[in-house]
Parts: sequence; C-alpha cells; structure tokens
Amino acid sequence: LLPALTPFRSRDLRRNATEPEKHMRRALRSAFPEAKFRFQVPLGPYHADFCSHAARLVIEIDGATHAHSVTSDEARTRFIEAEGYR
Repeated sequence: LLPALTPFRSRDLRRNATEPEKHMRRALRSAFPEAKFRFQVPLGPYHADFCSHAARLVIEIDGATHAHSVTSDEARTRFIEAEGYR
C-alpha cells in the first residue's frame, strides 16, 4: 500500500520534469513507439523516472539532484533490483 500523498508527488514530478527527463521521454517514445514506458512511477518508497513493467526495466536520469546522494542512489538501486527490475 502506497502512502496517501504518493499520487500527488508523482504528478508533481511529472509536471516539473527536468530537461534531461523531457529529452529522454521524447527519445524513448521516438525509438520505441510500441513500448509502454511510464514516467515517474512509484516503486516502494522511490519514484522511478521511467519504468516498463512488461520489460521489468527502470531507467533513472541521474543529474544534479543526485550528485551528492550516492548512498541513497545505491539503496534505491538495491530496492529496485530486489523487486525484479533491471
């Protein structure tokens, strides 16, 4: 069960996407038009930038917001991989 504010956080992250996220979104849609990538998907306590549930694939765009959070990025990666995503 997700926290009550999760949908609002997801929506806010989508509305305020960074330029690299916007670029990746366009690139994914162009390169893989048949693939279903969701944007800013809640996975446990984290939000994945891009997620394909069918392919069990998560793509994270690590920019300036992740520059000083190596430890938390590693924890996020371990969690996502434990959930069966690459």
